[in-house]
Amino acid sequence: MAEFCKFNHILIAPPAQFRLSSGVTKFRAFLKFWLPVLFWMAVIFTASADAHSYEHSSRLVEPFLHWLFPKMAWTNIQTIHHILRKCCHLTEYAILALLFWRALHLANNNLPVWSWPKVGGTLLLVFIFAATDEFHQRFVPTRTPLVSDVFIDTVGGAIGLLILWFAHHFRNRRRNKES
Repeated sequence: MAEFCKFNHILIAPPAQFRLSSGVTKFRAFLKFWLPVLFWMAVIFTASADAHSYEHSSRLVEPFLHWLFPKMAWTNIQTIHHILRKCCHLTEYAILALLFWRALHLANNNLPVWSWPKVGGTLLLVFIFAATDEFHQRFVPTRTPLVSDVFIDTVGGAIGLLILWFAHHFRNRRRNKES
């Protein structure tokens, strides 16, 4: 029951409790789960918009490799640099897959933790973004869009999910042994 205070013949009610509408709550949940995804997508997009990204990384990586292995042939150093760049692709898309999975997993749904809609949906989103990123590279000078890069990026997403699955599996195994 609300208490009222009588002061100079004016009834003053206590302030009503402030509640957020469900729209604000949903927006907050959207920001919490999807903003990291959008941020990481922007990072990837910005990196792929760099017209001279190969030159930029080669200025750092190739001299370092040459210093580390002074007798290694220059073609081998360039090959290692190329492989390193592809590993970076794998890593950035593994992170994207983890962020997509988190957003899909923590959204209000009744799906099991490792359901095909979550895992398949995550890989589909990674594939679509990788394909659009490669398409975007068509319009960047000195960049070459490659279908193989879409494959590498999608495999990176799958590797990220596989690592997450192993972590989840072993964590549950350890919990079961402790109880």
